[in-house]
Amino acid sequence: MPLDLDFVRTRFPAFAEPSLSGTAFFENAGGSYACGPVVDRLATYYRRLKVQPYGSYPASQEAGAWMDAAYRQLAPYLGVPEDWLHFGPSTSQNTYVLAQACRRWLAPGDEVVVTNQDHEANSGVWRCLAGDGIVIREWCVEPDSGHLDPARLTALLGARTRLVCFPHCSNIVAEINPVAEIADMAHRHGARCVVDGVSFAGHGLPDVAALGADAYLFSLYKTFGPHQGLMAIRPDFLERLGNEGHFFNAEQTRKRMNPAGPDHAQVAAAAGIAEYFDALDAHHYPNAPATDRPARVRGLLHAAEEPLLARLLDGLGRLPGLRVLGPTQARGRAATVSVLPRDTPPQVLAAGLAEQGLMVGAGHFYAVRLLEAMGVAPAPGVLRLSMVHYNGADDVERLLAALDAAC
Repeated sequence: MPLDLDFVRTRFPAFAEPSLSGTAFFENAGGSYACGPVVDRLATYYRRLKVQPYGSYPASQEAGAWMDAAYRQLAPYLGVPEDWLHFGPSTSQNTYVLAQACRRWLAPGDEVVVTNQDHEANSGVWRCLAGDGIVIREWCVEPDSGHLDPARLTALLGARTRLVCFPHCSNIVAEINPVAEIADMAHRHGARCVVDGVSFAGHGLPDVAALGADAYLFSLYKTFGPHQGLMAIRPDFLERLGNEGHFFNAEQTRKRMNPAGPDHAQVAAAAGIAEYFDALDAHHYPNAPATDRPARVRGLLHAAEEPLLARLLDGLGRLPGLRVLGPTQARGRAATVSVLPRDTPPQVLAAGLAEQGLMVGAGHFYAVRLLEAMGVAPAPGVLRLSMVHYNGADDVERLLAALDAAC
């Protein structure tokens, strides 16, 4: 069933915001618009539930119930039980905390595989463990394409491999990596997998359990929600790790991976993501069973984005002044496209597009190692064009016309 774009846009307050009228948003990889249920829940929480949760009085009890709802409602969309979920202030912070927890589990001489395709959040924190005697093995991309070849991983896996850390897809080249295949390779060597899903999750929350990831991290503010990060961690992996919370809370699963404690209001607001997805499914499939809802919503988002991405890639391929990084076919990649302008610095091009109401990004996007591996200077970096399901065909045509005139 085709996505009802008009219905979708009524669920995002940004599309009714006068100051954004006439604009087209192509920097979703940096942070998506928040959906209406998230905005409403956050406002309501601050208005009448901004108290310490889980207490004895009614407002406190309701505040706790709202937080519990976020775990309960998001878990099915990720294909995992509630006790896998851990909220934190951002994916970068969550990955740092996870690395510190792993520090207590790892021993000198143990090996951790990292890539140079990652956002630095899922690379630098693991590389820092070398100071504790951990051996870092780098899984390198192919310089021309940025492709991460699973065949190259085999030579890096050994008896002391403990972790394989890699992205579901890059925030620059956007090729979708075969997570389940890679996880299986790692598990056969007794290693665990830590997957950065930030650049993938905004295009449809994945079934984490089916992927085989031991820890899967992504950012809710890039999946139509509040500024929080979310980790899904397998309980048997979590039990091997150190407690990063207060010592007296070590037995409380939700508190082990958050040294500072939760942001009550933002955790409560995160349930609005699931409420939006529920409404999206009910609108498009009014008589379908709720049990299959996550897969249907995922399919809706992917099906809406793929033709837009195909049109964008085709149009960019016809502009001689731009080099597209990563795959040039829509299938097998996310709807984030980075281009290298031949004659105009990316920041200058981005500023010119902004004057026409086209919001795009420019820079290295914390993927310095990847750009260097591909022979691209991190400064000034690239021009990045990123879409999600609420973008439309008219947006793409406006962008292509503006790029054609500018390049």
